[in-house]
Amino acid sequence: MPEEKEKTKKQQNGIQPEAENIEVEKNIKTAKGKKKTIRQIAHGRAYIQATYNNTIVTLTDLNGNVLAWSSAGQNGFKGPKKSTPYAASIIVKNAVEKSKIYGLKNVNVFVKGVGSGRESAIRALNTHGINILSIKDITPIPHNGCRQRKPRRV
Repeated sequence: MPEEKEKTKKQQNGIQPEAENIEVEKNIKTAKGKKKTIRQIAHGRAYIQATYNNTIVTLTDLNGNVLAWSSAGQNGFKGPKKSTPYAASIIVKNAVEKSKIYGLKNVNVFVKGVGSGRESAIRALNTHGINILSIKDITPIPHNGCRQRKPRRV
């Protein structure tokens, strides 16, 4: 009973619950002749891993099944160019294009790392037609766990 009350409150406010993910299956023939079914997914998650050396973007559904991913190396960036904000925007553009067949519209963004591609990847998600519902920082922070390495002397 409390669940029904909660559903009616959400419907009155115009908010649809996340569990009601619209799934429509499409049959697409692959190169080998097998049919591949593609689900239409309205809500998903975007994981952005921005390290000092690279940026990786993964788009998943709410269960964590990967729909599309992209990285700087995959898009032709080499060496120090992989960690630039421009590379991050190109990575997001590529990942969003791959996920277009799934109909992904709304995402919750999870950002991990301290690289320079963090901010530009989030901005690029918004500019490429993906609606951002929330942004959460999941960078692992030690509570004085392992001993730090010795400082580098130059």
